[in-house]
Amino acid sequence: MNMKKKETAKERILRTATELFYKEGVRAVGIDRIIEESGVAKASFYRSFATKDDLVVAYLEKYYHAFMKPFEEAEQRHPKSPLDQLYEVIESLSSRIEQPGYRGCPFLNTAVEFPDENHLSHEPVVTYHREMRRRLKEIAERAGAKDPDALSAQLLMLFNGALMSAYLERASYIPDHFRNAAKLMIEQQT
Repeated sequence: MNMKKKETAKERILRTATELFYKEGVRAVGIDRIIEESGVAKASFYRSFATKDDLVVAYLEKYYHAFMKPFEEAEQRHPKSPLDQLYEVIESLSSRIEQPGYRGCPFLNTAVEFPDENHLSHEPVVTYHREMRRRLKEIAERAGAKDPDALSAQLLMLFNGALMSAYLERASYIPDHFRNAAKLMIEQQT
């Protein structure tokens, strides 16, 4: 007998906030709306998240874990080929842009909405960016790139540009432009 675990109030709040923050922007969505749409009591909200900023951090952490999975999956699928791992990560990053309802990168969007380096969201955004770069560099090193540091920086810049271009050019964005440019960079380095 397969019993599905009931979603806790905290999980419901985070799921609702994640959908709304991503779709409409963090600043545009208030706590009262999250409480209403998640169907929890105000007291339950504040027991789960002391402030909206704490909820924003949880939202970013949820995406962080999801966005790091492709690196682990690529390593599992191609344990002996770092080059194949790098190509698979590029494919995975590109496919993120092609998802229905795509509205940019939650980390870049949040960084733009909260430019203050002292805001609670700043650290998870910076951590995500550094970790993406570190992981790309690590694979590039194992793949024998001539300059893994430069390659990881270039791939991340290219990806961040693709994220924004795909958002701004929704109807005309061509995912192969990112893939092909990334592959060219990789080929030049390896």
